[in-house]
Amino acid sequence: MDNRSEVREFLTSRRAKITPQQAGLPAYTGNRRVEGLRREEVALLAGVSAEYYARLERGNLSGVSETVLDALARALHLDEAERAHLDDLARTANTTRRPPRRRAQPIRPGLQHLLDAMTEAPAFIRNGRLDILAANRLGRALYAPVFADPARPVNLARYEFLNPGAADFLPQLEAQAAGAVALLRTEAGRDPYNRDLTDLIGELSTRSEKFRTLWAAHDVRLHQTGIKYFHHPAVGELALPFEAMPIPTDPGLTLTALSAEPGTPAHDSLKLLSSWAATLDQDTAAAGNSEHSA
Repeated sequence: MDNRSEVREFLTSRRAKITPQQAGLPAYTGNRRVEGLRREEVALLAGVSAEYYARLERGNLSGVSETVLDALARALHLDEAERAHLDDLARTANTTRRPPRRRAQPIRPGLQHLLDAMTEAPAFIRNGRLDILAANRLGRALYAPVFADPARPVNLARYEFLNPGAADFLPQLEAQAAGAVALLRTEAGRDPYNRDLTDLIGELSTRSEKFRTLWAAHDVRLHQTGIKYFHHPAVGELALPFEAMPIPTDPGLTLTALSAEPGTPAHDSLKLLSSWAATLDQDTAAAGNSEHSA
């Protein structure tokens, strides 16, 4: 990823979102050429010279101090995810050497054992590229349409943008797709030299106009908790709260677990999903036995 271009477009897009009224500036009469803040207004709010801010917005964060980053975050009303993204961009700008390319590591057996021990909650482990690297039985059953996609590795973003069945499985596909793009943008700032991530972004940009539009917005987000909605082919409508937890011992990996409060329709649907998953397991075992006997 081109760091200067990323910095320039991120700062420009955030500036465009803040009106003078939101920033606490007095209302000016006359026509404004921009709906958001002007560069000199951001500089005023951040307490830096207009020339210095112009240099930052041209993409040059080299040598920028934590104090200036704090001031920019306040002036542009950055939320937690946006401030973290700005920090990532600044860190890259001030790193003189590229880190060595990281090789994909298999999921540790201990993590798979942890997933398998979660028998009443669908759970999976993903990386920053949104590849599903491991799942428990309920997780595989819940995301069966995603796993059925022949593309490998199993990838949530690729499924949401390129699989024609995604809209049937994900009733809030527009929101989920926007969230996926924001997560990929966040990861690109955190790990800008990840070739696998860059390749995925290039593939989606080439094949999906919707992805290109969302990517150009430069939105970022933290994905920690919320509700995921499904229209499952076997159990119907599901609305499941989730928690997404980074795995400290395996940087870059996130464990996502979904659940439902006992006594709710969603909890009953999870029980039905578990029975459906058991049936699938039996069918798979029977097919395997038939092949061996043949």
